[in-house]
Amino acid sequence: MKLTENFSLEEMIFSETASRKGFDNRPTAKEIANLVRVATLLEQVRKVINKPIQVTSGYRCKELNQAIGSSETSQHRLGCAADIKVSGMTPDAIVRAIIESDIQYDQLIREFDSWVHISVPNEANMTPRNQTLIIDKSGTRPYKG
Repeated sequence: MKLTENFSLEEMIFSETASRKGFDNRPTAKEIANLVRVATLLEQVRKVINKPIQVTSGYRCKELNQAIGSSETSQHRLGCAADIKVSGMTPDAIVRAIIESDIQYDQLIREFDSWVHISVPNEANMTPRNQTLIIDKSGTRPYKG
């Protein structure tokens, strides 16, 4: 099922861990609506960077989220976040390109200098926080690009 021109529901819910452990990672209708908002945000990012985006993690059911050691309050649980990579771009370059654009996001996190987490607000009527962070072995801190 296509969520937007370049992003499908299948890629937004795929997880090797869920497949291996037999978790049912199918989202509810509300979570799918949130994934459409995330995919729409990713379309904006794709236009800015002019390259395809690889989604490495999108929606996560409770069991999957626990299995990978993520926070219970992770926006992935609501279908409001995606972790992404872009071939030929560092996570820092992705973050900088998004910051320099007029894209509105809830959170933008450079994680372990390996991938970028991007999210929409937990509810469609909420204002995006435009919060930019770094998470790595030193902890969590504001991004100072």
